Amino acid sequence: MYDRDESPGAAAERLTGRTVTDERPLSGALAEVTLDDGRAVMVKRAGSLEEARAEAAGLRWLAEADAVRVPTAHGQDGRLLVTDLVARGRPSREAALELGRALAGLHLAGAPAFGSAPPGGPREAYIGRAPMRNVEGAEWPTWYAEHRVLPYLRRAVDDGTITPPEAEVIEELCERLPVLAGPAEPPARLHGDLWNGNVLWGADGHAWLIDPAAHGGHRETDLAMLHLFGCPHLDEVLRGYESTEPLADGWADRIGLHQMFPLLVHAVLFGRGYAEQALSTAKAALER
Repeated sequence: MYDRDESPGAAAERLTGRTVTDERPLSGALAEVTLDDGRAVMVKRAGSLEEARAEAAGLRWLAEADAVRVPTAHGQDGRLLVTDLVARGRPSREAALELGRALAGLHLAGAPAFGSAPPGGPREAYIGRAPMRNVEGAEWPTWYAEHRVLPYLRRAVDDGTITPPEAEVIEELCERLPVLAGPAEPPARLHGDLWNGNVLWGADGHAWLIDPAAHGGHRETDLAMLHLFGCPHLDEVLRGYESTEPLADGWADRIGLHQMFPLLVHAVLFGRGYAEQALSTAKAALER
């Protein structure tokens, strides 16, 4: 059930101020609701209050950059979040090129520090269903190791997904990050969970971003996640990005460094297969 035992339609009416004409469940946590002005909205029940707050704050923060397209967040109350519904279309090279330019603009909007939470967002946030702490740091290599890689490595070891000897490989990578990380960059405004499933190719011919784990980070991390899980017309995304804000020399050699965070999150959530991928990625990065 939804918070306050509300139906999705009742929640949408309360948070948008419009009358509902139709509602359709999409899953146990999602419902599509049609309003009396013809718009469709999504009603989502998050797993926790902090998860809902983090997503709502992240959507607002990304929208404020005036770069990428994100659904408008109409309201959040408890675990309920109501956003515009994006009508699905098909990927195109033109939309991918535009997405690349938009991502560059988003990253250039910046953040106060590495690990900064969106304004109004909680320190104890989430990436997917995994907890993600937003702790600020001044230097990316140290911050990334301490607050994005090692917490999930320790959890994976505690769960028995990664053995202590295997963990030493990733710990060595963390120790060498100051040398391997490339030129220093200012904190970027990240989507933070930019796998292909969070890129919606709209019926309007544009790419839209959903379900952010937004925070201040290194811009190469968003791009590394697109590489990790695949993205239609990724070459065009990168071409659009570099036409707006070129990446630092050697960025392609650093993709594995930035993939350690999402790989370890997935190892914690989904098990040994992702742990093995994290270990092979760490070994490859150390050999460069």
